[in-house]
Amino acid sequence: MTTTAPSDKLTKALSLIDEAHAQDPRLTTITIADNGPENPTTTTLPYELHYANKMTTYLHKHTPNPSEPLQLAIRAQHLKRWEVPRDSYPATKAGYYSWRTYLAKRQAELAERMCLEAGYSGPEAERVGALVRKEDLRKDEETQVLEDVACLVFLDDQSWGF
Repeated sequence: MTTTAPSDKLTKALSLIDEAHAQDPRLTTITIADNGPENPTTTTLPYELHYANKMTTYLHKHTPNPSEPLQLAIRAQHLKRWEVPRDSYPATKAGYYSWRTYLAKRQAELAERMCLEAGYSGPEAERVGALVRKEDLRKDEETQVLEDVACLVFLDDQSWGF
């Protein structure tokens, strides 16, 4: 399997996204077994940076050689999500869907701006936004990949809380 080096635009956009994730005040402690299971180390990260890293890891397990827009959308899935907490909307089914709809639109706009700043064209940035908003879910293969990866990360990282 051959992989290509990331473009300068991709590197810059991922960096901008990660800088935003690093502002998350919620911290999580993760265990890393890089030195083998006998010598794990722990580190503390902003939660959304941890989540974005997991999304990227699962993307590459799920899809070899994903497109740059998909890589960016995967990374931006929860962009600045902590700024709009779930409890800022009514605790109803309609409130939940309103919150999710607002977040998807907001996160897509933020991601598009970062993509433009990194040098992507308008249509390229718009594609990232469409993926973040999960447009054409079940019809668009890359949108479905994003949803599949989000489900895998949920099962691995968040399902215990439910």
